[in-house]
Amino acid sequence: MPFSFDGLASTSISCVEMHTSGEPTRIILSGFPELTGTLMEQRALAKANFDQYRRFLMLEPRGHRDMYGAILRPETELVKSGEADFGVLFMHNDGFSTMCGHATIAIGRFLVDCDDEQIFPRRKMLKYDTGTETTSIKLHVPCGVVDVDVPTLPIGKSDPCRPISFIAVPSFVTGISVMVHLPEENRWPELGVRDSITADFCYGGAYYCVINATELGFPQGLSEDYIQRLSHATALLKKTVNETSELSYLTRHIQTAEQGILYSVLIVDDTKLDNDPSSSEKGLCFFANQQIDRSPTGGSVAARISLAYAKGNLSIGEQRKFDSLFTGSDKGLRGFVGSAIEELKNEGEADGSRKSVCVRVKVQGYANYMGYSTFVAEAADGLGVNGFLL
Repeated sequence: MPFSFDGLASTSISCVEMHTSGEPTRIILSGFPELTGTLMEQRALAKANFDQYRRFLMLEPRGHRDMYGAILRPETELVKSGEADFGVLFMHNDGFSTMCGHATIAIGRFLVDCDDEQIFPRRKMLKYDTGTETTSIKLHVPCGVVDVDVPTLPIGKSDPCRPISFIAVPSFVTGISVMVHLPEENRWPELGVRDSITADFCYGGAYYCVINATELGFPQGLSEDYIQRLSHATALLKKTVNETSELSYLTRHIQTAEQGILYSVLIVDDTKLDNDPSSSEKGLCFFANQQIDRSPTGGSVAARISLAYAKGNLSIGEQRKFDSLFTGSDKGLRGFVGSAIEELKNEGEADGSRKSVCVRVKVQGYANYMGYSTFVAEAADGLGVNGFLL
């Protein structure tokens, strides 16, 4: 390194920079304070005592409103018991999320390539399948354990030419064609005279509202030209769902009854839907504090596959392609592929009247390296480590 920060910086954090279909993952290698306990206890500790490190890395001037990050956790209770190989915490512009598909794909590739035992002590214990030429990783994330398969070359490194896949936690529907009444203060101009919308709700490690662009009030479909208007509408919709007690069942886990919150609104461009099985479903995901996912959103793929299966529009083993507003052959970015691989019987009810099932969903996508970075904060820097959000 031609320049040293020794003696200048009070804080120094090193990261690997990756992207999955254009969506960044900033993976912290060193510099984050020590976290102990179970994975959820580590998450709570990070939120309560070290949130300034999230702001330091995710917000400006080192990040931006749509930056995404991962804190590597080599020791968790499930790693110790042998149920997982590695753990991870996810973070974004507003806090720490329970699941992230695009980051899972990136981290899977990184862990296969990592030969530093201080970062990944159990790297040599990973299982390699000679038939599929893939390495398997059980990744402990806040919502459970996801099984990641990473294509691997004979030299032991990941193969960037083949897609990485993960099997999500059990995914399910909590409501189909739910009518959401919008109080006057939560309506947006594109609604016109309407005071309600109809949408679907599902879970893929986090809770998603899936709504068509035309139903949201945008008959022309999705466009980068009016992203701010789309953001305004989805923010008000999410606010309504999270603040309406009668709708709390939409974010309640059908297996554990644990209460969650609506994490994201996924707009499907129904003006682009067709019956060609080779075509992709295009969508735009707003999550956290109106953060925009450049990728098709891995968690939402799991949720949308469960939705399509519950509606009878998808069979076990059948694949469906997903693009975001920013991916596609014309953009040079490949989207995701999802499929339901197994139905799990469940006694819960999705919407108070209809029996629901969980499915295990396989999500496939590509992740690429962008670089290596070391971020510092000088003691004399008035901005400190807090960052800011524009």
